[in-house]
Amino acid sequence: MPPHALGSGTISFGLVSIPIKLYTSASSQSVAYNLLHAKCGSRVRQQYVCPLDNEVVERGDLVKGFEFAKDQYVRVTDAELKALEGEASKIIDIAEFVPLDRVDPIYFEKTYYLGPDKGGEKAYRLLAEAMAKSDRVALAKFVMRGKETLVLIRAAQGGLMLHTMYFADEVRDFGEIDKGASAKVREGELELAVKLLGELANDAFEPERYTDEYRQRVLDLVQTKVEGKEVVAAAPRAERGHVIDLMEALKTSLAERAASPKKPPAKMASKRPEPAPARKAAKR
Repeated sequence: MPPHALGSGTISFGLVSIPIKLYTSASSQSVAYNLLHAKCGSRVRQQYVCPLDNEVVERGDLVKGFEFAKDQYVRVTDAELKALEGEASKIIDIAEFVPLDRVDPIYFEKTYYLGPDKGGEKAYRLLAEAMAKSDRVALAKFVMRGKETLVLIRAAQGGLMLHTMYFADEVRDFGEIDKGASAKVREGELELAVKLLGELANDAFEPERYTDEYRQRVLDLVQTKVEGKEVVAAAPRAERGHVIDLMEALKTSLAERAASPKKPPAKMASKRPEPAPARKAAKR
């Protein structure tokens, strides 16, 4: 079954316009739970309670408020916010092209796939191949759900991807974080660390090697309970000791790597409980 497009738009640069469709590139597979009343097992409902009047407030009686000082709010209406939204437009107007390696990944937020809309196939292919050949990505602003969004478009896997991005004032200053600058690293320690990194290095990122083992254990637990079987608690994992002698730890790690046969990280089978009830229990 072909993926369903979230919406459509137009990429514009110079006098070129490319009609495109937007698709979700990924979805979280985290296990979700419902909150139940422990006494009877019924699903509980969320309510809003006013602590001053000590009464339940219905959704229709709620208004938005912005806290401008401690416990002081200014009210804003939906109509006022609607008037401030960006002009409804499906145009992704490219502002500039920059090298991808000059864009820090910290700015990336969410990824979408872009595909050509009807009549835009050739222009889409032209832009994708030109960007791949020049090794540059496009930066643009796009109005999504009424809000102005910074986006990056890049050529990848034979097509185009769109990344929504954080604005500069949304990214915290790393300079405020202590990075251990006062600690002195000896040359011998650095050489051993680089050597250990080399032992663990791989030439490519292979995401299929990594799976969410915790999620699988939770789904297995759910399946066990659905089938009415006894749940056997796993033994607690042994905690790793604190590193006291860094040089000794590096040497021991290298020795262990040398003693064990070199092989890539084990590929975990991504399995799901087959019976439908287990999947149903894991839904929101």
